[in-house]
Amino acid sequence: MRQSPTDAPQSHVGSYYAATVNDHTDFKPLRGEHNADVCVVGAGFTGISTALHLAEKGYKVHVVEANKVGWGASGRNGGQLIAGISAEKRLAKLMGDQALWGLRWAGHEIIRQRVSTYNIDCDLKFGYIDVAIKGRHLRDLESGCRYLEANNFEHEYRLLSQVETRDLIGTDAYIGALLNMGNGHLHPLNLCIGEARAAVANGATIYEQSPVTHIEHGAKAVVHTDAGSVKADFVVIAGNAYHRLERKLRGLVLPVNSFIIASEPLSAELVQEINRDDVAVCDPNIILQYFRLSADKRLLFGGRCKYFGMDPEVIKSQLVPRMLKIYPQLRDTHFEFAWGGSIAVPVNRAPQFGRVASNVLYAQGYSGHGVNVTHVTGQILAETIAGTSERFDLISKLKTMRLPGAATFSRQLVSLGMIYYGLKDRL
Repeated sequence: MRQSPTDAPQSHVGSYYAATVNDHTDFKPLRGEHNADVCVVGAGFTGISTALHLAEKGYKVHVVEANKVGWGASGRNGGQLIAGISAEKRLAKLMGDQALWGLRWAGHEIIRQRVSTYNIDCDLKFGYIDVAIKGRHLRDLESGCRYLEANNFEHEYRLLSQVETRDLIGTDAYIGALLNMGNGHLHPLNLCIGEARAAVANGATIYEQSPVTHIEHGAKAVVHTDAGSVKADFVVIAGNAYHRLERKLRGLVLPVNSFIIASEPLSAELVQEINRDDVAVCDPNIILQYFRLSADKRLLFGGRCKYFGMDPEVIKSQLVPRMLKIYPQLRDTHFEFAWGGSIAVPVNRAPQFGRVASNVLYAQGYSGHGVNVTHVTGQILAETIAGTSERFDLISKLKTMRLPGAATFSRQLVSLGMIYYGLKDRL
């Protein structure tokens, strides 16, 4: 499937992250015919993580990106580094509880190591709370606390009362919380670009502004753009919510929009009142809300809503009133940025690993857990290409559901899903 004119290469959206990025990439577009051991389609976290793992192993890797490194969800997300994978109960049956426990945290360790090894400045900081709105949420947090205890969790964690929660994040909106110092937050675009630079330093080649038109299958697969091609022993498809090339992958995920607003820098007094310990916060709803402070002390507040455009003023009109229910003390605060993007959500919320052909692999459908999961996904894809496919094969066994007409009717289906899960959240 060729991409339509509306899919022409683009620069980053007008996000806070794009405005504060440390390094602007300017990799050349793909021109002419090239050969590689592996060609990765997509330069978000999945693609860049895979490329860096492979380059560190000595593989000749070429990455082909339609827009810019980190252009999609990898450079636009809430920046929350949260352990866990969707469909964990099903995964536990496949791999066992202990293997799943390790998988839940593997992405964190990969990010820690990369930030340290390659000196990546991405505002990485640890500290996170899950908050409770209702009694059933408190029971879930208590269960989560027992889970951490049973696995001898090495970082600080504890349940917070309603008063402790209010003291920590300055709002009466929640009745309790679970503090977890193993999770954290970061500047995702700076991380993605830092990892891309590390991949190039290890021998990888990255092409930007190079939309892929089709993949030619064979003993060696050939990735084509309008102006060039890469022939490779293996191809990794890492487009996630933005991939529309392979017919086999259509209808497997819904592109669900999530939006974020960023305030002006807050005063020291407000920062002390609303988030004195600089933790990331996420509520337990399916149609969730999440927020944190940036390194320069702006409030970044995100959530999903029934809107499919990118007008910053419309996004603000949707999210600011919701934010004010939590922080009425910010009623006079100006919000300088508003943006959105798509995340890939499978119908059954199970991550999808698989093969289009024996030498063409894909991974997608992280349901909002992308920062952590994409990094271990890259490790798993790299080890599969290197000949060790046990983890890839196990996750590939998760049942995948196809939704006919998902591409054509995605907006209607997402709207129906928002109504359904919104009702479930209220129960």
